[in-house]
Amino acid sequence: MSYALPSLRTLTLAGCLAFTFSAPAFAVGDESDETKPPPKTETTTRCANGKVWDKNKKQCVVPKKSSFNDDDLYNAAREFAYAGQYDNALTVLHLASNQNDPRILNYLGYANRKAGRMELGMSYYRKALQADENYILARSYMGQALVEQGDVQGARVQLVEIRDRGGDQTWAYRSLLQALNGYRTY
Repeated sequence: MSYALPSLRTLTLAGCLAFTFSAPAFAVGDESDETKPPPKTETTTRCANGKVWDKNKKQCVVPKKSSFNDDDLYNAAREFAYAGQYDNALTVLHLASNQNDPRILNYLGYANRKAGRMELGMSYYRKALQADENYILARSYMGQALVEQGDVQGARVQLVEIRDRGGDQTWAYRSLLQALNGYRTY
């Protein structure tokens, strides 16, 4: 069975209309959209040298596998990655107990891609999607990586996948659509 993909013009118009007519709950940066970049916390505003803010101790500590759960490590790694601290993000991600968690795999992909290791990053995105084919943030970052590599058609496929999985009102969709339109990639 063959499916026709929409043209970039159709996707652009649809994305603009969706963005224009979306409810305020889906505005860029809205707290309800878990695909958007993380807010800055003490980990990147107060800590240095790859240390992570420990809420219980109320201080910056060297992250250890036994000190934090995977959710805490994931959140710290995301924050490091968005702050451009890719090596710190990778160090923290490697401490996670579940190395097959699609969130962990996705950010291993993101940090490696942004650090200039594109193929390694892409391999992690593929692993994240093997673990959870509905993980739209991995699809968005993979699509943005494809844009960076000049594979616009491959990126469009990921945009359609995000839309078809109900993600057309998310930051993940909008950021990939913006990348396809020549704006910044994350």
